Amino acid sequence: MNKWDVRFLQMATFVSTWSKDPSTQVGAVIADKDNRMVGLGYNGFPRGVADDHRLQSREQKYKLVIHAEENAILNSTATTHGCTIFLTHPPCLHCSGMLKQAGISKVVFEEPTGAFKSRWNLDETLNYLKELEIEAIGYRRSE
Repeated sequence: MNKWDVRFLQMATFVSTWSKDPSTQVGAVIADKDNRMVGLGYNGFPRGVADDHRLQSREQKYKLVIHAEENAILNSTATTHGCTIFLTHPPCLHCSGMLKQAGISKVVFEEPTGAFKSRWNLDETLNYLKELEIEAIGYRRSE
């Protein structure tokens, strides 16, 4: 793992702590080819929506939450074309499509562990990213 991957994955982990989600906090950092951050995001409800009891219900939460990748794209301060996104978790299929539409060319993520791994199909994600022609690099978190 190169030093920039380490730095941006650490930043994504820090950004994930801003999420109010009690079960899965996700962070995203978008960086350009010169290693400048152009976007940050975490999973959470849209602006103005209360972080309330709906966070406890997976069914309700999934209907309302904006994913970290989406927030990073929406909050970007420069073009995301040709950029790399660094994630604390692999992207879902919907967000993978969003990354393609935003021009993201590479995804660097931490491989799923624990309970998250049991409910995630990493092969499905990797196959879709390949189809989208987005380079994908997964790292195992060192404990």
